[in-house]
Amino acid sequence: MSAVNVTQVAILDNPSRFTNPLQFEIQYECLNDLQEDLEWKLTYVGSAEDEKYDQVLDSVLVGPVVAGSYRFVFQAEAPDPSKIPGTDMTGVTVLLLTCSYRDKEFIRVGYYVNNEYDNEEMRENPPDVPVVDKLVRNILADKPRVTKFPIEFDAVSIPTVVSAPSMPAGAEHSMDGSLAGDAIYNGMNNGSHQGGHSHQEAIM
Repeated sequence: MSAVNVTQVAILDNPSRFTNPLQFEIQYECLNDLQEDLEWKLTYVGSAEDEKYDQVLDSVLVGPVVAGSYRFVFQAEAPDPSKIPGTDMTGVTVLLLTCSYRDKEFIRVGYYVNNEYDNEEMRENPPDVPVVDKLVRNILADKPRVTKFPIEFDAVSIPTVVSAPSMPAGAEHSMDGSLAGDAIYNGMNNGSHQGGHSHQEAIM
């Protein structure tokens, strides 16, 4: 069993304009005190064809973490449109929310994201050059794909969760029915962008 269990992730301000910040309210529980902070990271997949278009939107350190339940809001700026191929500005892509401890990722939550124009005419006849301020982002919050990876927390061996046959790189995990699914984009790059600390509140 993992020392940290994510119990719920709520996506705020969704659907939203493509240019608006992304906001995730994250709740998790820690079963014992941790010696170091947790690192949360949000990555936008700019193109399914090439990982070089992946954008790490932000990363934050959360801590100190002692045994208990916590809640905080992780906010990140929208992806930079200039770093996304024009043909990939609309349609379905993926957002990855990950958490690591001592630089080792132990959970990955993937969301499908649909970007489309806010009016029927542009949806039927999209312009050759994307008009970013007309795009609406809809994160499919009810269909996340969760993958857990076994790691060691402070030299305490964490047993491997039961693996599904179709998920060689991780394990499927359902969190209170609010997060369930299979592995997604397991080959994703693990770029690093260091953000600041994020405030979290204990849940009594």
